[in-house]
Amino acid sequence: MPAFLARLDKPVLAAFGCIILLLLVGSLYSSSFLSPEYLLQQLQVASFLGLIATGMMLVVLLGQIDLSVPWVVTVGGMMSTAAAGWGPLGETLAIPFGITCGMIMGLISGFGVAYLRVPSMIFTLGMNAVAQGLMVLRTGGFAPQDHSTETMHFLATGRSILNIPNALFVWIAVGAATIFLLGRTTFGRTVYAIGNKERAAYLSGLPTQRVIMLAFMASGGLSAFAGVLLAGYSTKAYQSMGDPYLLPAVAAVVLGGTNILGGRGSYIGTIAGVILITLLQSILSVMQIDEAGRQLIYGAVIIGMLLVYGRQKKAN
Repeated sequence: MPAFLARLDKPVLAAFGCIILLLLVGSLYSSSFLSPEYLLQQLQVASFLGLIATGMMLVVLLGQIDLSVPWVVTVGGMMSTAAAGWGPLGETLAIPFGITCGMIMGLISGFGVAYLRVPSMIFTLGMNAVAQGLMVLRTGGFAPQDHSTETMHFLATGRSILNIPNALFVWIAVGAATIFLLGRTTFGRTVYAIGNKERAAYLSGLPTQRVIMLAFMASGGLSAFAGVLLAGYSTKAYQSMGDPYLLPAVAAVVLGGTNILGGRGSYIGTIAGVILITLLQSILSVMQIDEAGRQLIYGAVIIGMLLVYGRQKKAN
């Protein structure tokens, strides 16, 4: 086996193997399944999920989970389009404003988990409800009439270089920053240490509480960024626009080999998981399986992977 393949975890290799299998199966239903245009389109769609899964991976590596994703995505989309309606200054600040709103919500979640010691499953679920309430309060429960800016639309749908989607470049930039963060910084090493044994990391003098809070803040910001791009993709934000992304984000991280108990995982695995989930969605659509069937399959996949990875020992 080549050296670079030997360094990859078995789950990551399995995920890439499943991607190849899905492409071959898909090509049986449609001859265009392996065309460059179709693959680029799938990578463009995968970019939105990739941003959310990046934040989710940081949290899962800590041994936590972020269930506030659905409405933090919506907050990012709605607040950025709202800012776009404030005139030229609002159009300039629309993207950072939407991301900042998500970061604030993530920061609150991180504070609750790190300092108040509330289980992340409970606190982030509560934050999801709070975000939903705030957005319903703002819109009155109706679809907002604000539109995305040209910059948001350009980032989400444009193809500036070699016909490659701009959204894919955004995901690549975020992914490169994440790989550097996890592999080359104290923050990254602390994330893995907390996931393996938080108490040991704390006794070693690592700033565990601050790192946990920052990881949740990053997750909120990336979810909101995905919401910004989704609003740019459809030119408008809408209620519950983030609902379809929670389960796929968790599934992508777990399928990529990140231990659901924290402490182990690589970003290359998350990339594989995101592409795998996106292709799975595409094939299920081609096979005309309804939404309920897709959710059943996602749930079955996650449970199956949890049975495999949830029983593994954490890395030393």
